[in-house]
Amino acid sequence: MSREGVPPLPTKQPAMSFQDAAKLSLGDSQLRFNMGKATNTIRGKRVKVVEEMPDWEALREAGRAIKDRTLRHLDKYLLQFEASVARVGGKIHWAADADDANRIVADLVKAQGAKEVVKIKSLTTDEIGLNEALAREGITAHETDLAELIIQLADERSSHILVPAIHKSRAEIRELFRRTLENTEELTDDPRALAAAARAHLRKKFLTVPVAVSGVNFGVAETGTVCIVESEGNGRMCLTLPKVLISVMGIEKVVPTWRDMEVYLQLLPRSSTAERMNPYTSFWTGIAPPGDGPDEFHVILLDDGRSKVLTDRVGRQALACIRCSACLNICPVYERTGGHAYNSVYPGPIGAILTPQLVGVENAGSLPYASSLCGACYEVCPVKINIPEVLVHLRGKVVRKKQETLRGQLAPENVAMKTLGRVFASPRRYAAMQKMGRQGQKLMVKGGVIERIPGYLGGWTSVRDVYPIAPQTFREWWKQRERKVLPKQPPREETRP
Repeated sequence: MSREGVPPLPTKQPAMSFQDAAKLSLGDSQLRFNMGKATNTIRGKRVKVVEEMPDWEALREAGRAIKDRTLRHLDKYLLQFEASVARVGGKIHWAADADDANRIVADLVKAQGAKEVVKIKSLTTDEIGLNEALAREGITAHETDLAELIIQLADERSSHILVPAIHKSRAEIRELFRRTLENTEELTDDPRALAAAARAHLRKKFLTVPVAVSGVNFGVAETGTVCIVESEGNGRMCLTLPKVLISVMGIEKVVPTWRDMEVYLQLLPRSSTAERMNPYTSFWTGIAPPGDGPDEFHVILLDDGRSKVLTDRVGRQALACIRCSACLNICPVYERTGGHAYNSVYPGPIGAILTPQLVGVENAGSLPYASSLCGACYEVCPVKINIPEVLVHLRGKVVRKKQETLRGQLAPENVAMKTLGRVFASPRRYAAMQKMGRQGQKLMVKGGVIERIPGYLGGWTSVRDVYPIAPQTFREWWKQRERKVLPKQPPREETRP
């Protein structure tokens, strides 16, 4: 689809369904080529580095167990994290929703008299629409990650958790830079040249802007440390040069102890960028000595629907996600549609289970159906999130939500399923329905199969044939067998030893 046709993010209002948006994406041959090439490359590299680890499955289980324990005792670890941050000179701010978080960030920036901020790539700040909220307050946010810069200059949305501009080719990026950056008239599409052009543009911002905003990959409750993982060094610049650092952290990102990082820093790079270790892994604990980092350090703990997700025993698995994107790279649906079709900051399989829970199934009810349930996402998830299980669970929620309305109750699918429920609940009704179906199918059976079913079920037979109801059921055969007179056998004499 055209870049101008990218649909908006889901808010509290219903957005375009995944099915409709996917049709637009599938019509973009350049997008499909870009997505297929990129995901296949990452997928192949990941297999090699994972096979090097003899204890990979043990690491996955450890990662799952830590997250499970943390989510069960999240209140305890968040309070410990708050106390630890305060102990090292930082300050915690609690934000119930996106409006709260955006207001807190804007107030902190205004307190510095600043009109600009530099940003480290952050899905959490994308989730709350921070850039747009700051713009309304007269504050400009400059993305410093190369891919995020590309997306910002193109006025588009990210299409991948880890590689936001995965849908763009080098030629498209070159033309974008020529239009939006200075001194790029002779720019080629060589990756080094493109990176150099972005670096020259950003270096001025790093040296002059006094406030940096980041997300958080992990927050350590034991020490008050925040961990930021990135691949270009722009994050390290944002952490060390500005006077003030503001980190926006989803409450699920906390881990109990420093030692837990041993597990996640082995799982994350191999699952995300297919690297043995991440190029830039930064840990920040409180304020720094003068001239060696920020004078002020603020952490905004964001709820924004996460507490509600936590109450769902099955659905809360989504909060264990460490944002590695392995599920996106393996997903056959995502590979063909790209991220924009999901209408979410969180695309792919993880987005299909996280977004509906954060914004409500009534606002993103099509996303749990954006899957073939093949289970590949579960097999590669480094923390063993059972994504297919959550997808089926959420599909049930979507149906029940529809049934709350009169229109939903009268929908053909709902009426049909309730009728079938009554039929399946009674052996007598089930047998009668089989007999009726056997008679009713006679006009549709051709060559031993049913090629087309009219009406509401026509979509099923548009891509497959259906076998007809058998001329005799097992129960009917059994009854017929029982009616036959079998020769009686003489009783056996009981013998005693």
